[in-house]
This record gives sequence, C-alpha cells and structure tokens, in this order.
Amino acid sequence: MSDKLTWIDEELNNLKETGFYNTIRTMDSPQGPSVIVDGKRVLNFCANNYLGLANHPRVVEAAIDAMKQYGIGPGAVRSIAGTMSLHVELERRMAAFKRVEAAITFQSGFTANGATIPALVGKEDAIFSDELNHASIIDGSRLSGAKIHRFKHADPADLDRVIQEAQGTYRRGLMITDGVFSMDGDFAPLDKLVEVSDKYGLMTMVDDAHGEGVMGEGGRGIVDHFKLHGKIDIELGTFSKAFGVVGGVVAGNARIIEWLRQRGRPFLFSSAVTVPDIAACIAAVDLLEESTELVDRLWANARFFQAEMRKLGFDTGLTQTPITPVMLGDVQLAREFSRQLFEEGIFAMALGFPTVPVGKARIRVMISAAHSQDDLEQALDAFNRVGKRLGKGE
Repeated sequence: MSDKLTWIDEELNNLKETGFYNTIRTMDSPQGPSVIVDGKRVLNFCANNYLGLANHPRVVEAAIDAMKQYGIGPGAVRSIAGTMSLHVELERRMAAFKRVEAAITFQSGFTANGATIPALVGKEDAIFSDELNHASIIDGSRLSGAKIHRFKHADPADLDRVIQEAQGTYRRGLMITDGVFSMDGDFAPLDKLVEVSDKYGLMTMVDDAHGEGVMGEGGRGIVDHFKLHGKIDIELGTFSKAFGVVGGVVAGNARIIEWLRQRGRPFLFSSAVTVPDIAACIAAVDLLEESTELVDRLWANARFFQAEMRKLGFDTGLTQTPITPVMLGDVQLAREFSRQLFEEGIFAMALGFPTVPVGKARIRVMISAAHSQDDLEQALDAFNRVGKRLGKGE
C-alpha cells in the first residue's frame, strides 16, 4: 500500500529546491532590540515590536499583578462566563484611545477579521478589497460568501470603476483596505477611498494592524492621521505589534460593535483572551496615552535608517512608514543575504513568494523605538559589507 502522504514530502522537497522553504528560527530571550536566536545574540530587525513594549517593565508588571488577582485563564467564551472586568476596561480604554463610540476585543487580529467581515456581509453582498490586502482580510472575505471585487492597490479611481461595474448586483457593499501595508510599508489613501465609498453608500473598514501605535497623534492610527473620525465604520487592529502583546480589536460605530457581540463567531465560540494579556494591553494603552516619546523615537529611527540605506545604494521600495523593505528581487539572493547578515550579528529575515509576489523578494527591516543609534549604525555597516559581497548597494 502506497504512503498516502508522499505528496507532502514531494511538495516540501520542491520548496527546498526552489528556495521557498521557510526555516523557522527559535528565540531564547525576551523580545527586544537584541535577542538570542538559535543560541546566538543578534540585533533584532525582524519583529513588529515597534515601540519596544513587548518587554517593557510596566507591561510585564501589569500582567504579573493581574494574574495574582484574577488567575490566568478566563475559562469560558466571552458570551457565557469568560468576560472579566479587565476585558470591559480594555474595550472602554480602546474606544477612548481611538476616539470612537465603542470597541470589542478578539483573540488576534486575524481572528478579528474572521469575525467581523462575515458578520457584516453575506452571499447577497459585495466586498471591494485592495488587491494587496492581508491574508486575514482575504480569508475573512472568503468566509463571508460575499462576491469579492478587487481594486488596484491604493487606487481610488479604480475602486470607483470596480464599484460602478458591480452596481445592481449586490444588496450591501463593504470597502476594505489595510491601513499600512506590511510588506511594502506604504499606506492607503484612506481619505480618497472613503470619499468614493461614501458616494456609493458602502460600509467602510480599515485594518490598521501596522498603523496603530505608529501613525496618527500618539499612535492612534491611520484614521487619526487623516482626521477621519466618525467617517470610518470599522477600524480593526491588533495588540501584537506596537502594543507588544497579543489580541485583536475592532473599534468604531456602536451598532456594529453590538452586532459583533451577538454574531462575531470567534467571540461566541472561542475562549476569551487570557488575564495577563488583557492587563498588559491596558498598560500599553497607558504608556501611549501618557507620552508620544516612543512614537516620536520610532519615526526618528526610521528616517535615519532609511536615509542612510539609500545613501548606500539600496532600494527601499515604496515605504512611507518605519517598515523598510530592502528590495533584492531574487528569492535565493534574499535568503543568502539574510544568512550573511545573521553571521554579521543582524537578524533580518528574507521574504519571498507567497508572502510577496514572485520576483519581488526582499529583506524586510522592522525598525523599533527600542533600537539605539549604535544598533542602527551596526546594522547599516552589516548591510554595506554583505551588499558589497553580493553585488547589491553602492
């Protein structure tokens, strides 16, 4: 009898031969500007820990104190017996922070998309989605059963064209875009997209996972950046990046939030976020509300690093944010570049297909407020040395 799983071995071997196999490294230290990876101390330019909060003393202390008072696991889904006062407090604080009517939290940003999109649209409806939207938006849209219409990346005119072509074919319409696009570091022209959507009476939704804690006043996100408060129906985000913890959040119109409490399937059928995570998120909100220092430092670090990389002859693509893609094209070259950077003490992973399109492989450098000037200069020196060896840069 033949092995029914032989196909998996063949597929894995193909990934290895073509350079698309993903080798997962293991860290053995707190998340910070430097980490121990596979037993080696290296500077960390991989994490989404934009503000350095993942190991901030106040965030850690808040988690410990909450566990002493409330335990760890909530023991139930939110709708039965899993909603604790900490959950309610975080949602109140996030609504105030985002300057919206209400907020609801989920287990992750990915889960939040899977909860929100199918609750808003179904088989009789239409979704108008940026062609480069995150996988969680794509999966949430597929789960909804709605007809998905893709528009050209960050192109309001094409959104208008696509909506016009779909007129008369749907009951309700929903426009969805990422706020900050995590692979290229550019952000959506949200004001123009909302203007087009409003013209046709569409609901509007932005996934601001990489914008919260980064853009807007004190890190309030892309809606704040464009001063669109009250004009976006749904702001979706995550606590796993700038906030340094884990979990998802949906903020916006109070009626939508109440509907998600009644029909958001992960809210109803998956256990609530744990006590230490919720308490840590509240502490992160405290820090962001107290001062813009971390956000300001993040942007200063990003501007310095990106300017110096361009002086060295590297292509940093379309970035408008601290996300810094170093465009290399060939996936094998990108992986070799990453390997040599690691030998130089710099942890910066290569990204290739299917994460990014074929022929657009890159090293994605994630800048943090936790990086010192010396950290940035050490990374620049390493990129320069490896670039010269591999024929990239000046």
